[in-house]
Amino acid sequence: MSVEEWKQAPIAILGAGAVGKAVGADSKLAGNRVHLFELPAFAGQTLKNLDKTGITLTGGQNSLYGFERSGRAFFDLVTDRIEEAVAGAKIVIVAVPSIAHDQFFEALVPVLEDGMIVHIIPDNFGSLKLRKKMRELGCQKQVIVGGWTSAPYGARIVREGGVMTPKIELKYRAITLRGAALPLTDQDIFLESSRAIGAFDAITEGDGVTGGQTVLDVGFSNVNPVLHCPGTILGASVMENFGRIFGGNDPLQYSIYSHAYSESVAEVQYAFYLEQVQLAEAIGVDLLRYPKENFLSRTSILGPEYMGDDCIVPFDQQFPMAYGTGPFTIQDRYVTEDVPVGCHIYHELGKKYGVATPVIDSMIVLGSVMTGRQFFEEGLTLEDLDLAHLTKEETLAYLETGLFREREV
Repeated sequence: MSVEEWKQAPIAILGAGAVGKAVGADSKLAGNRVHLFELPAFAGQTLKNLDKTGITLTGGQNSLYGFERSGRAFFDLVTDRIEEAVAGAKIVIVAVPSIAHDQFFEALVPVLEDGMIVHIIPDNFGSLKLRKKMRELGCQKQVIVGGWTSAPYGARIVREGGVMTPKIELKYRAITLRGAALPLTDQDIFLESSRAIGAFDAITEGDGVTGGQTVLDVGFSNVNPVLHCPGTILGASVMENFGRIFGGNDPLQYSIYSHAYSESVAEVQYAFYLEQVQLAEAIGVDLLRYPKENFLSRTSILGPEYMGDDCIVPFDQQFPMAYGTGPFTIQDRYVTEDVPVGCHIYHELGKKYGVATPVIDSMIVLGSVMTGRQFFEEGLTLEDLDLAHLTKEETLAYLETGLFREREV
């Protein structure tokens, strides 16, 4: 199919959180037909009143090339029935936290149709989990599956007095994203199909998408674990005292970028990143490469995603754009998702491929203590991704060509 043919079909968006609603509203404002789905257990909250209010996109939308799109969008369909959501769709976007992947994939696989292209935003190893679920459920549909390093923007639901409003604030818009298909032989079609998604327009009209060297590359290139975990854990005292001991501050204006990042935290983030580099090289894949100077900035390695490689904000300067981005508690997805998913998979890969990961492991230890969780026991495993039993050569063959050896029973 061509980009125009993909555009003529509705886009099905699974997940009605901040990213799902933002991607849906942005795509609708760009001219796509959009179906929004939420699991029945959560639909009463996340889909409430959407038929009356729609979603309004606001915010600074900072980016190197100045792309902006704001306004109020009403979806073509809002539903908690997944078969309705995907009916007629050629592009399906899964826009949920990785901890919700299993529930959404369980619902999605039975309704997949030949020719569909599934985009997981962000991937967070979701492509591997979806392919595994397809094998478990005996799904033989000819679909393309792939994922992206992150969402096209920093999106925050606007709340008033603790109540969720129908507004989504876009802090920035990415000018480039890295994606990959599983298997890699589907990569060209997967990347090209992003041009049919209105939410990717700032990227399509910016520096464009780039292809990762397999979905493991995309997993390593996700900036969240390396940014969020050291920033949240090492900055916890500032976060918890903001607006309390630090009198006169509004607690909801806290941001790890503006208030936690510093030279010493950046050193930890860079050491974390170097362990990721070692892991990728040991496996035989790649990841986004950054010089150390990008870490020594308040925008860190997120800056190049929306402002280019020269985006550097010295630590002696404020970063007002990030005010209010949080996190506001240690029980935030910056720890409760990024540690058991990102950090723990890196830990497991380190054991399998003989790469020491002491900095990454320290995030798991400290995150577990600070949240009262047991992330070494709870964390995502290679068994969850169907990679534990594969040799290095078999892993690369699976990622690149789709050739998969089933686990012996």
